[in-house]
Amino acid sequence: MRRKLTAELHQWRSKSDRQPLLLFGARQVGKTYTLREFGKTYPHMVYFNFETTPGLSQLFDGDIDPRRIVHLLEVQARDRIIPGQTLIILDEIQACERAVTSLKYFSEGAPEFHIVAAGSLLGVAVNRQEYSFPVGTVDSRYLHPLDFEEFLWAAGEEGLAGEIRTCFAHHEALPVALHHRALDHYRNYLVTGGMPAVLNVYFTEQSLIHVPEVQSQILRGYVADMAKYTTAGEAVRVRAAFESIPAQLAKENRKFQYKIAQKGGTASSFGAAVAWLTYSGTVLKCQRVAHAVTPLAAHGDAAAFKLYLSDVGLLASLSGLPQAMLLAADTMDNTFLGSVVENYVAQALAANGVPLHYWTSPGKAEVDFVKQDQAQVRGLEVKKGSRTQSKSLGVMMTRYHLEDSFRISSKNFGKANGIISVPLYSVFCID
Repeated sequence: MRRKLTAELHQWRSKSDRQPLLLFGARQVGKTYTLREFGKTYPHMVYFNFETTPGLSQLFDGDIDPRRIVHLLEVQARDRIIPGQTLIILDEIQACERAVTSLKYFSEGAPEFHIVAAGSLLGVAVNRQEYSFPVGTVDSRYLHPLDFEEFLWAAGEEGLAGEIRTCFAHHEALPVALHHRALDHYRNYLVTGGMPAVLNVYFTEQSLIHVPEVQSQILRGYVADMAKYTTAGEAVRVRAAFESIPAQLAKENRKFQYKIAQKGGTASSFGAAVAWLTYSGTVLKCQRVAHAVTPLAAHGDAAAFKLYLSDVGLLASLSGLPQAMLLAADTMDNTFLGSVVENYVAQALAANGVPLHYWTSPGKAEVDFVKQDQAQVRGLEVKKGSRTQSKSLGVMMTRYHLEDSFRISSKNFGKANGIISVPLYSVFCID
């Protein structure tokens, strides 16, 4: 499957000041596959996995001089490593702290070697285990599940994706037939999400029947990681917080509440669990801002946030929503379906590197997302269907004198009275 990250990897390869690259991302988002496919564009590639290769970490004991490490890796791989010709892939690198540290010395003393490293729980390791992280001497990237544009590419709809981008840029309606075709694909995406293993089954079989089985396997893998990579006590809280997300999003006020995760739960008891889920890439954290003014980060409320799953298909699976309801999400009167669509938008924004914020007034007004474009702030109101009446976005725009904002719904492109109509299938255009 074509990934946007691949273009970034080629840009990294051509840099004159290239540094080793670290690829972050949750399990099962396609990090290994994407790196190995990229490796095929080199004359040679050597692949190492610290979790599946016993003794590999021992190569990094003692002196981590780059040339010594390269020599030992050649012996391990039984293959030559040629500067500029061989791509070195170090997978699950979080399992070896010395390997992470060694990247600094490759950057400073042996930049001619092309090295990429990845890890499913690399974010947890870097943020919580006090690794000697090579700050300033590595290039970092993050791989999310496939976004809806990548989904369209996989469906053979590159032309449709291009038309959507053109209409978004000019606020011009997509032809009606294409609009409905794009909505049909979007509804399927709510069911599948963007996990590669799920999409492989969907596109191979041209059917949604076996999608839940693969999603359940991925969710079980996530739960297994919680038990394997945390203490026994913390694992209970991490799992409780994770499994409470459907209930958290089903509330009218979707702010994360510790007491829903566990009776008597508090910020002090669950703070580390929420952090683990965030660092692992399992969830997306959306922080409340008290004021919709620049800079948004300066007005964040650390005590108030929403949690979304990193993949909308996994949320649907975890919550047990029937596929038929998801395929009719824009017409059914179901509050939780609105939460699923909101999760979809959060996932799309995160994939484009947009920091997740939402806004509430001292009264009842709430805008689902708020983003900053240079000095301008915009609200993003999300509707699961074509009913777009809501006072909250107008309240925020008036209070903060905003020039324009986005209303995301199943309606076609357009613009009126400062409200930019953004169809749900085009959220990947917002960056």
